[in-house]
Amino acid sequence: MKLNVTFWLKLSLLNLCFVATLGVLMRYKIGFEFPYLDQKHLQHSHSHFAFSGWISHTLMTLMIYYLQNKTADFQVNKYRKIIIANLIISYVMLVSFIIEGYGLFSITASTASILISYIFGYYYIKDLRKIDRDLLSINWFKAAIVFNIISSFGTFYLAYMMASKNIVQDYYLSSIYYFLHFQYNGWFFFACMGLLFGFLNLKKTDNSFYETAFKLFAFSCIPAYFLSTLWLDLPVWLYVITVIAAIVQVFTWFKLLFILIQSRKEFLKNLSPLLRYILLFVNLALSIKLVLQLGSTIPVLSDLAFGFRPIVIAYLHLVLLAVITLFLLFYIYANHLIFISKRIKIGLLLFTFGVLLNEIVLAVQGVASFSYTMIPYVNELLFAVALILLFGIGFTAYYSIKKVKNNPPL
Repeated sequence: MKLNVTFWLKLSLLNLCFVATLGVLMRYKIGFEFPYLDQKHLQHSHSHFAFSGWISHTLMTLMIYYLQNKTADFQVNKYRKIIIANLIISYVMLVSFIIEGYGLFSITASTASILISYIFGYYYIKDLRKIDRDLLSINWFKAAIVFNIISSFGTFYLAYMMASKNIVQDYYLSSIYYFLHFQYNGWFFFACMGLLFGFLNLKKTDNSFYETAFKLFAFSCIPAYFLSTLWLDLPVWLYVITVIAAIVQVFTWFKLLFILIQSRKEFLKNLSPLLRYILLFVNLALSIKLVLQLGSTIPVLSDLAFGFRPIVIAYLHLVLLAVITLFLLFYIYANHLIFISKRIKIGLLLFTFGVLLNEIVLAVQGVASFSYTMIPYVNELLFAVALILLFGIGFTAYYSIKKVKNNPPL
């Protein structure tokens, strides 16, 4: 018996609609009057549900899909229970954070979410031993799970500071960035790379650099955390290691990208034009992200980047939307886990356009903030972009969930 992947992925799309809806509400509150909901509570609900209800749920579902196709005696019941538990906890966080912010129910649910990720990681690493050791995805998935566990330490330290009421601002921010780094650049990135190598059906023996690329990314991920704390007074030796980690990641990515394009050019040509363009957009966004990381090691640029909130928001959304979210949508439809129709294509195109607009407006706002220049109607523009994102993913989700008589892959 296998997991009904399509069903759980349709729930993923619905969850992404909830994330987009919260984004619209937050943007509306910034630009207009809306006193009924607390902005900070909305923000916590938005981020926690995006991480657990959308990305982690989708990654777990797709990783299970990969595993069950490679395993003869796959046992689905334990994974189904984990997915259900994670979803229930995600919905509790969605509601409780809106109502109480950080309170009894939301903190309990957050802790439960971490424990569920531990259980998933234990079973998944155990079951990975059953498949062909030459498959490249194995190490990426293992590292993703390890980094997911490591990221939780930042959350526990935050909880300790709040419980002891001994909050030191530098430690508080460092813990938040610690969690975000090992989620974004650890759990999310490594899981997506595992899915990509699985999608391209690549093995270690295909090219010697594939395994080298994994090792370089894995070892550089830990010191790369300090790219998020360059505003602290880091020792010179630690700063040098951080710069080296940023250089290593840029070099590794571009060399790996060149090899993948050369080796799988014909394979990628068989994709529909829209999916090819989405994949191109994801690769471009990831390339920009890694170059920006390297640029942030320059002290003047680092001070500017961390000193202005729009720059931080633009960077986080670059990773979360332009890289992770668009890749997951690409993967779902490229594998025909949900068959793509013309209407779904319209929704995906609109959503991708919204992601691009969002980054452009945030980038312009961020650059303008360097000189303390106000962009006229920027909040209204960002609200309009949030509506485009919601309408795009809503359109995609509706026609993905809706039953049709004939839905051949296009």
